[in-house]
Amino acid sequence: MRANYGVGTMRRLIFDHALLPDGWADRVALTIADGWIEKIEPDATGDGERIAGIALPGMPDLHSHAFQRGMAGLAETRGPASDSFWTWRQVMYRFLDRLTPESVEAISAYAMMQMVEGGFTALAEFHYLHHGPDGQPYADRAELSARIAAAAQASGIGLTLLPVFYAHGGFGGLPPTEGQRRFVNDLDGFARLLEGAGKALTALPDARLGLAPHSLRAATPEEITALAGMVPDGPVHIHIAEQMQEVESCLAWSGRRPVEWLLENQQVDGRWCLVHATHLLPAETTAMAASGAVAGLCPLTEANLGDGIFDGVNYLAQGGRYGIGSDSNIELDAPGELKMLEYSQRLRDRGRNLMVRGQEGASTGRALYDAALDGGAQALGRRIGALAAGHRADIVVLDANHPDIALARGDRWLDSYIFVAGKSAIDRVIVGGEILVEGGRHRARDALAARYRAALDGLRG
Repeated sequence: MRANYGVGTMRRLIFDHALLPDGWADRVALTIADGWIEKIEPDATGDGERIAGIALPGMPDLHSHAFQRGMAGLAETRGPASDSFWTWRQVMYRFLDRLTPESVEAISAYAMMQMVEGGFTALAEFHYLHHGPDGQPYADRAELSARIAAAAQASGIGLTLLPVFYAHGGFGGLPPTEGQRRFVNDLDGFARLLEGAGKALTALPDARLGLAPHSLRAATPEEITALAGMVPDGPVHIHIAEQMQEVESCLAWSGRRPVEWLLENQQVDGRWCLVHATHLLPAETTAMAASGAVAGLCPLTEANLGDGIFDGVNYLAQGGRYGIGSDSNIELDAPGELKMLEYSQRLRDRGRNLMVRGQEGASTGRALYDAALDGGAQALGRRIGALAAGHRADIVVLDANHPDIALARGDRWLDSYIFVAGKSAIDRVIVGGEILVEGGRHRARDALAARYRAALDGLRG
């Protein structure tokens, strides 16, 4: 559980080095009150809690299905037919069929703990598992949303909860399949679920409620319009154009590709996050960048599922905003997601240092980190992603003595962190002013790992 420092608690942390909005600074003091940064002092003097190392703003994870952490590795066996996202989905349906509220909470808490150890300090949970194994709602319709909130509290990670609306099994309002029975709501039932989810967040500091139409195949146009008004100021996320089969089915239904249809038929703006958006034509890339929406990229999962490669180079050149997410949680690694994003562009275009806007000599690591901070903060709808007054005190501290970064300086710290050392360079992680990770290890790791193992044993039993 999180420590409670009490209302009015103030701390002054002094870091050897820190990445501030206007660049790198040495001996930086952060005055933190009730989890928020009140004051920044470069070249600080005076007393405080000295924390050795290199302080970075904590990275937001803008897309996760936490329960899927428990099935990591189960879909890596070749089947009798050609494997794809769609065959992986059948493995996922079989896995979730046995999940209980207790196992959902235990698996989610373990995943969130690993996110914090891997450099993520806040999470947008795209939560679509709502009902019991028979498809019937729990007595508390938001039972599983409350379990996600409890997992966030146990791990300490910041939370934007996105209850997912899922009503159909294909474009044009097709009926859902048997494997989707735990997801399905009508609009009235979803409104009650959303109300209960909001109540479940009240015990968490600085939690945010948004919502997510699952996809164009799972919600009709009329339903998406109604949903967008249910949380008028909250984030709206949607899966879109992840697979070519989805694009082809959307064309058959509407005569438009998924992103093309969405931008033509909804008021897509800065509170939207379009997750994956893998398969776009150039005109869609241009229009999406102009909309102000965030592209929710999950490079490790997209590689694992064989989704394809987002056109990051052209999107970035047109001012498009993006962030990173862990999606299926096969590997919880913030620098690893950024590295995979850059490497996927290099493999496609046979070039190097591609996700950089700016002059020759600009750091790729810095460009990736800054962009993912900004886009992630926007997608989560929270004051995070910067070491600045008025922001949540979410901080990742790199070990300055790590062999792979010890001789670096400034932006080269980020290049070495992302492309060489990875999460092994993380020494401490602070969320809301609380130190959750020291020496690379979460303070609740043993307890949460034991609950996770017990949950998986129960699923096998």
